[in-house]
Amino acid sequence: MANNKKDFIIYGDEAEGGKSQDQKKAEPDLSALKILPLRNMTMFPEVTMPVAIIRESSRQLVNAAYEGKFPIGVLCQKNAEDDNPTLNDLYRYGVVADVVKLFELPDGSLTAIVEARSAMRVIGPSKAYGYFDRGLFAEVELLNDVKAQNSDIEYPVIIDIIRKKATDMVEKSGNEPGVQFAIKDCPDHLLINMVATTIPVEVGTKQSLLEIRSVKKRGLSLLKVMSDLEGKMGLIEDINHRTQSSLSDQQRSAFLQQQMETIRQELYGDLDDADNLRQRAKSVAFPEDVAKTFNKEVDKLQRLNPQSPDYSVLLSYLETLLELPWGVFTPNDVEFKKASEILDNDHYGLEKVKDRILEQLAVMINNPKGKAPIICLVGAPGVGKTSLGQSIARALGRKYQRVSLGGLHDEAEIRGHRRTYIGAMPGRIIDAVKRAGSANPVLLLDEVDKIGADYKGDPSAALLEVLDPEQNCHFHDNYIDVDFDLSNVLFIATANTLQTLSQPLLDRMEVIEISGYLLEEKVEIAKQHIIPRLLKQNNLRKSSLKFSQEAIEEIIEHYTSESGVRQMEKQIATIVRKTILAIVSGEKYSKVVRPADLHNLLGVERYSKDRYEGNDFAGVVTGLAWTAVGGEILFIETSLAKGKGEKLALTGNLGDVMKESAAIALQYIKANADAFGIDESMFEKYNVHIHVPEGAIPKDGPSAGITMATSLISAFTRRKVKAKLAMTGEITLRGKVLPVGGIKEKILAAKRAGINEIIISSENRKDIEDIAPKYVEGLTFHYVNTVKDVYDIALTNDLAE
Repeated sequence: MANNKKDFIIYGDEAEGGKSQDQKKAEPDLSALKILPLRNMTMFPEVTMPVAIIRESSRQLVNAAYEGKFPIGVLCQKNAEDDNPTLNDLYRYGVVADVVKLFELPDGSLTAIVEARSAMRVIGPSKAYGYFDRGLFAEVELLNDVKAQNSDIEYPVIIDIIRKKATDMVEKSGNEPGVQFAIKDCPDHLLINMVATTIPVEVGTKQSLLEIRSVKKRGLSLLKVMSDLEGKMGLIEDINHRTQSSLSDQQRSAFLQQQMETIRQELYGDLDDADNLRQRAKSVAFPEDVAKTFNKEVDKLQRLNPQSPDYSVLLSYLETLLELPWGVFTPNDVEFKKASEILDNDHYGLEKVKDRILEQLAVMINNPKGKAPIICLVGAPGVGKTSLGQSIARALGRKYQRVSLGGLHDEAEIRGHRRTYIGAMPGRIIDAVKRAGSANPVLLLDEVDKIGADYKGDPSAALLEVLDPEQNCHFHDNYIDVDFDLSNVLFIATANTLQTLSQPLLDRMEVIEISGYLLEEKVEIAKQHIIPRLLKQNNLRKSSLKFSQEAIEEIIEHYTSESGVRQMEKQIATIVRKTILAIVSGEKYSKVVRPADLHNLLGVERYSKDRYEGNDFAGVVTGLAWTAVGGEILFIETSLAKGKGEKLALTGNLGDVMKESAAIALQYIKANADAFGIDESMFEKYNVHIHVPEGAIPKDGPSAGITMATSLISAFTRRKVKAKLAMTGEITLRGKVLPVGGIKEKILAAKRAGINEIIISSENRKDIEDIAPKYVEGLTFHYVNTVKDVYDIALTNDLAE
């Protein structure tokens, strides 16, 4: 056929079986590379393969490429049934290749010999061309494979194993098309790509191999694919063998055994479930003790009547054991620089948190077998704790599952239910690992501070074993009733506060605090993340709706009251929805949202920015407080009324601790009246009333101790407090100022209110030094040890009227 000109047309030199391209190859046009789509075929670099050309557009392209001696891009279709694929219907990774020969067969079909050069990745459609009858045009970038180093002793071993496995597969397949390749004579560096091109597996699997740039890592992944394929081929061979030899096996079987089998099938029906379970278990890497338990339970299943309620319970249990990822690990194929870029792209700010995550990533790269710590992200709602867990999983290249623990009060939700109960199931931890399909996923334990406890047990106590790296390697779930290794799981817990967490549980976690955002940070988050995401979700072009920076600031200050950005996102989403309504209705709308438009879009302002109220009155002092949604300023007001001085009135919905702070402050001032220039007779002539607005909001904590003391001194001496000054700190009966928490949140509240000076305990100096300079810029800090120090700094010589 090949020598008959009438039956077989060869383009090129007949003596050579077809003329090859010139030795000097043309450079590809990366900005507008012509694309040849293939069905069910993925080519790898440096591999030469015959390609049957069916489509007329493909025929024109290969003829033009051969005659013009220019390279083309070769990409595989996602759907082989698609006759007219667009660029979006093709995989993004492929190869740059040359058409070196063309053969026209007697039936009129055309076969092209395509020689791949290097790998490439599609960036997007070509800006110069679109879709024509002659083919597709795309903008691409070339990708180079990273070859193994000569000093790498593992690489030759990998090559030898691949070569042996490929040889065995050829023998078992009976030399079927697609499995034939020159294995023995193939050079080492080309063997991996040749086997990956021709191995009979799904296109998606081959694409995953093509995306790996390291030749050694590609070889390791190929070995896993070949091992899976070997198992399937062995299973097919075993089934064929059993089918062919069933008659002889029955003849060799003992008569009584056949009788027993027949009787058992008549009584209980077909027992294929047990056989299927045993067959599936061959591909599961059970630990030795788990394998014994599994086999024991399968034997028990085979003895049970399928109509028995215990049968379905035991069958579900065995299915769960098989579905758990025993020995299945997601490879740590992590690029440190890429991981850092993922964290930066997903979250604005949070430098301290991202630095800690990158530290852990570096440790895991340096020691993949090391134990991962338990990270607990603590912060106000909406600061990005949950989304950080997703970003960490992406940065590590691991599977991600979220386990919601909010409102959990049953210990069995963690440890699982015993199989003696109807409807028993594994605990949430084991269930999440099963859903992840990997023994080393990233599990986000969300809202761990909202776990409750009742007569059903304490779930937080059950978490002690889960979150202890020394114990969770033998985690025992009551349902699966065997130990499962959780030491490779990276647990990330989230909480709004640590006050409700038990001390033993807190001791097992490394706490990373996520403070609130500055106004400037919220603006950048809105511009870089929230607005683009909402426009994309609602199918709006960027040109259809824009936000001025002033409008974003107005939304933050007057329509939200939070440390995070969740409420801000809701308000922006409201504006987006109203814009879409105006577009659909054909009404006019403002394409650029400005502050003046917010009243019509969002209604009246909902919140007033905390403002400093001045120092015109004696007894009014500005304090700083921490709340679950961030920091706030509060005002302590003290008034004196003539009376017998026997009663201290406290209003403002104060808690017990805050009431005690007021009593301590008054008692200290009475004991040290001379030091503050207060006439002791005033305590017998005036009743004291301390009020903390707003009265409807509950308040508690010791942080207002020095604020109350300063307010009392100011009221008794009639001296004004220094302007634009705020303070926070706990006091003792000796007048000592103790440190308090929530410093960063309180500082942010002070800056929002226009405060310039802050008085805090000297022991809080370390907290100030740990805060980034941009947060404390423009503030002056006074570090004090006693109430007398506060008195000297805070009070002026000006008397109130």
